[in-house]
Amino acid sequence: MDPELVIPNPRLTLAEGAIQPWTRIVGNQNKYQEILQAVADAHNFSVHIPIKDMPQKIMDIILYGTDGQEYVIGKKNMRYEGVVPNLVQRHADTDSDYVRKEIEAYMRERVCPVCTGKRLKETSLSVKIGEWSIADIGEMTVEEALDTFVIIGDEKKNALGLSKTHCAIATPLTKEMIKRAKNLLDVGLYYLSLDRSVHTLSGGEAQRVRLSTQLSTGLTGVIYILDEPSIGLHPKDNDTLIATLKKLRDLKNTVIVVEHDQAMMEAADFVVDIGPGAGTGGGQIIATGTAAMIKKNNASQTGQFLSGKATIPVPKKRRKGNKKTIDIKGASAFNLKNIDVSLPLGTLTCVTGVSGSGKSSLIIDILSKALHKKFYRAKAEPGEHKSIKGMTNIKKVISIDQSPIGRTPRSNPATYTGVFTAIRDVFTNVPEAKMRGMDAG
Repeated sequence: MDPELVIPNPRLTLAEGAIQPWTRIVGNQNKYQEILQAVADAHNFSVHIPIKDMPQKIMDIILYGTDGQEYVIGKKNMRYEGVVPNLVQRHADTDSDYVRKEIEAYMRERVCPVCTGKRLKETSLSVKIGEWSIADIGEMTVEEALDTFVIIGDEKKNALGLSKTHCAIATPLTKEMIKRAKNLLDVGLYYLSLDRSVHTLSGGEAQRVRLSTQLSTGLTGVIYILDEPSIGLHPKDNDTLIATLKKLRDLKNTVIVVEHDQAMMEAADFVVDIGPGAGTGGGQIIATGTAAMIKKNNASQTGQFLSGKATIPVPKKRRKGNKKTIDIKGASAFNLKNIDVSLPLGTLTCVTGVSGSGKSSLIIDILSKALHKKFYRAKAEPGEHKSIKGMTNIKKVISIDQSPIGRTPRSNPATYTGVFTAIRDVFTNVPEAKMRGMDAG
């Protein structure tokens, strides 16, 4: 439970409803105002003073209660449990999805200070193989973990000094772990940490994780269908992904890939080019065959670009911007090495690099989240950094990502963009609609 979200406007007083959740989900607000007044009288503070002027000692009383002390409210003795414990208990007890979601709006995910995000008890973390606990291995990248598994499973060198019994247990297990780690390496995911949360993976990364699980199955006669697996993959790592797909093909399987990537098209045994345009302008087979055959087909836009006959012109002039910058200092989230970055404003800026180098960590996890927190009081905490300067040079931030755009199953591009509002207005002005008293609703 985050106090900043519970009391979003510190300029308000308690009497004015500074405690936002109590103004939204509490049925009897008078009861809470009465007990707050009793607490204020007992501890010598006023409910008519803005929250920002309250000393920290009083804020602790308001937020976390008075440890069982009783107050007389009317003819009853009541205890003040505090805002935070009250909301936590309500969240645990309620059967209402609405109330639960409403309370969750005042919560923020943070690293547990006891286990420091390792999600295990101290007794579990004390069990080690060599110098590594299970959490230490989970924090490793796939590449680092592979090296560690090789060390643990090497019976001849036995660098960890394991007993014969322990070696007999470890050897078959490490063989399986090495095989699976190599599969992740083969699909270009060497940079992922083993404990990386699945919901933080890009669409391409998630597909490649699934693909890695198929490499050791040995299945034949299977059709594998992939939708743009190279999304988010740097060209440097593309060859590895293509080699993996060819490995599945060589096991007498069929691999069908929906893809725009040039290297993938040129590596394919057979290409189907659909067009010529998009939407109603598409839906026709323009060309089929090898990449070389597609290049010779003048009707194929894809072939024209593959052959170099059609190109996208490079701008001769570059915008200089407005001479203002936004500067990120000491960025160290995930694998960023305490770097400083200055981004020019008023320009189209591209942040690039090999897969897993820290692009998304810098721009999405640090910059975007920090700006959303400043401008919109967003709950998500930005990644670790020292400071961001130059925020005063911008008015707002809009993040455009792949998250769903609608709030309901009936949402569509027309409702989201507002076009449908104008369409409804046109229909309400039709004579038949006016005769029947129909409005835009």
